[in-house]
Amino acid sequence: MAILKIEYYSEVLGMNRPVNVIYPEAAKTGVKDAKDIPVIYLLHGMSGNENAWLNRSGIDRLVRKTNVALVMPSTDLGWYSNTKYGMNYFDAIAQELPRVIHNFFPSLSTKREKNFIVGLSMGGYGAFKLALLTDKFSCAASLSGALSFDFQEDLIFEENENYWSGIFGSKTEFDLSETNNLQNLARNSKERPKLYAWCGAQDFLFEVNNVVTKELKNLGYDITYESSEGIHDWYYWTQKIDRILDWLPIDYQREERKI
Repeated sequence: MAILKIEYYSEVLGMNRPVNVIYPEAAKTGVKDAKDIPVIYLLHGMSGNENAWLNRSGIDRLVRKTNVALVMPSTDLGWYSNTKYGMNYFDAIAQELPRVIHNFFPSLSTKREKNFIVGLSMGGYGAFKLALLTDKFSCAASLSGALSFDFQEDLIFEENENYWSGIFGSKTEFDLSETNNLQNLARNSKERPKLYAWCGAQDFLFEVNNVVTKELKNLGYDITYESSEGIHDWYYWTQKIDRILDWLPIDYQREERKI
C-alpha cells in the first residue's frame, strides 16, 4: 500500500487543505488493475488532524493486504460543519473532497455502496452527520462519538461561548437545528446508512452514546452498538478500528496473528 500526503486548493474554504490517502498496491493485495476500489473516509477528533489516524492507530498495517483506499482529511476544530463564522467545512468534505479525490484516483469507487465513513470523538459526530445528510455513504461508524451534547450542553456552551457560538450559533439554535443536532437530523433524514457505534464504559461520552444509539434503534436504523471497558483514548480506538474493518462490507484481509 502507498501512503500519499496531498495538499490541494479548496475553493469552498478558499485555501490549501491537506489530506492523507492510503492507496492499495497490487503487490500486497494481489488485485491487479483494480477498479471501483472501496473507500473509507477516516475522521479525526478535536485534538487531531489529517495525520492522527496514521500516527496513532496502525491503520496502514491493518489494511496493507486489503483492496481498500483510506482518505483522511482535516476539519481543524470545525466539527465537520458549515460554521457560523463562514468556514463551510461540511461542504468542503461532503461535496468537494470526493470530487478532488476521484480526480487524483479515478480507480476509486463513487458508488454509495462502496463508500464508508468512520470517525472518533468529534469525528464520530462528523461520520454520522455526513452519512445522514448526504447520499454518499452506505455505512458510518463512530468510536467514542460526541453524538449529542445532552447532559453537558449548558456547561459546554457557557464555558466557551465564543467558540461554540462560532460553530453552531446559540444553544437554542443548536437545539432546534436539523443539520447540526444529530438527534433532530436522524428523525428527519431520508438516508438510512448502516451504523456502528462503540464507546467505553468509563468514557465521559458513555451515557450520551447509550441514549443516542437507543434513539436511533427506535427510529428504525440498522445500528450495531457495542461497549466494553475503556476511556476516551487511542489505546481502545486502535483495537476497535479492527472490529470496524471486519464490520464493513469489504473483503478485509486480516493480518496473521499468534494469540
